Amino acid sequence: MFQKTSFTTLIIGVFVVYVLHTCWVMYGIVYTKPCEKIQNENCITSYLAEKPRLQLSIYTSLKPTGDGNQNLIFSMEDFDVFSKFERKINVSIPKKTRNNGTLYTFVFVHKAGVSPWHDSKQVHHIAQLTTYMQSEPQKKTNGLQDRPVSHWRSRLTLNVLSEDFAFDREALPSDVHRYMRVIQYGKRMLYLPILFIDELSNRVKDLMVINSSTTELPLTISYDTISLGKLRFWIHMQDAVYSLQQFGFTEKDADEIKGIFVDTNLYFLALTFFVAAFHLLFDFLAFKNDISFWKKKKSMVGMSSKAVLWRCFSTIVIFLYLLDEQTSLLVLIPAGIGSIIEIWKVKKAFKIHVLWKGLKPTFQFGKSDESERKTEEYDTQAMKYLSYLLYPLCIGGAVYSLIYVKYKSWYSWLINSLVNGVYAFGFLFMLPQLFVNYKLKSVAHLPWKAFMYKAFNTFIDDVFAFIITMPTSHRLACFRDDVVFLIYLYQRW
Repeated sequence: MFQKTSFTTLIIGVFVVYVLHTCWVMYGIVYTKPCEKIQNENCITSYLAEKPRLQLSIYTSLKPTGDGNQNLIFSMEDFDVFSKFERKINVSIPKKTRNNGTLYTFVFVHKAGVSPWHDSKQVHHIAQLTTYMQSEPQKKTNGLQDRPVSHWRSRLTLNVLSEDFAFDREALPSDVHRYMRVIQYGKRMLYLPILFIDELSNRVKDLMVINSSTTELPLTISYDTISLGKLRFWIHMQDAVYSLQQFGFTEKDADEIKGIFVDTNLYFLALTFFVAAFHLLFDFLAFKNDISFWKKKKSMVGMSSKAVLWRCFSTIVIFLYLLDEQTSLLVLIPAGIGSIIEIWKVKKAFKIHVLWKGLKPTFQFGKSDESERKTEEYDTQAMKYLSYLLYPLCIGGAVYSLIYVKYKSWYSWLINSLVNGVYAFGFLFMLPQLFVNYKLKSVAHLPWKAFMYKAFNTFIDDVFAFIITMPTSHRLACFRDDVVFLIYLYQRW
């Protein structure tokens, strides 16, 4: 007979398999098997090995098809593929683009002295020099919040594969194949220079609003070589960001993810992946143990019911705030599920029973025993002391934002004021539980399994605080829960 396997053990096993599979997939991305015999007819070698004279030409156009109105904005006649450079130029903005239109760029690598439009060995890629996004003043103006404005991408980052790598035609990576153009050169198959436009380097901080009076805008053209492993990795990451945008991620949401890849060392990024994977595991285990704990909970002895009520309130406020900000469904749905679970916890904590008389619900509250009433007394006492500090701070913050910050509606002001209070002072509502523990001289009533998993995630969040771009105040806020958790550990000891 097999011994009964616990659900937690099964989940950890699945997690280990997932991590190993991901490592294997990542290895498959960064490593490409070369063609073993160069003279083999299945081998595709680099055109750059012939040392051709190349030219880099960059055009702008109002249409992605390039039909007419192409304007040459930059040309480098003796383009050395192996030498990096950076140039700053000014680009004339057409009238249609100034009127909230779009502008495209055509980047060519072609034979020197020959027009790229007539060169049979040219390679080119098309990218947008503009993107649509709400401007900061517009977000605070009533009635215009849904109308995106054209913004200028002030950076154009280019790469060419520098390795003299021989590909096997029968094992050609699909990601590289999209960027590859192959020609017949005598009896050999050659691939032309693999040109890549790095759109991960397009950051929100580099965007500039285009208005009707803008005639010229600056553009920084950066060029560098790229290895095959990094090229394949970058293609996959760029595709992933594009997919997230299709799922509803805004330009700003995508920018946070871009920052992880662009501003972080690749080795540190690999560490981040493992940290994020463990974060996901601990999230699930904390969720599972928390639900299990509350399902079995029959008495509220030693538990702060006010803290449970506050968690429910704060979770609903955050959900309504995300809904008001039209956040991606990928973020909104988990927040909504979390709100439902917290409402269920409040029902358990206050022993609420819902009785239906037709379509009219009636709520009945269960009675507390002597031990629960003692806990409630300490809980009320802690909230009384806390209210002297908390209420003036929240009211003061709400009044300040009403006077100095513009909102699209009164509802938006109310939700923003509440969510700012939750983010700024929410951790203070964990203090009544500390006070109850102190008075009862016991922590045996707490859900320690779920608590430990959440604590591990808190420390993981500390790591992410140094990776993801955020205001200093928000970064410091990531360390508040650590202090409270350390006090919990001290009380347990």
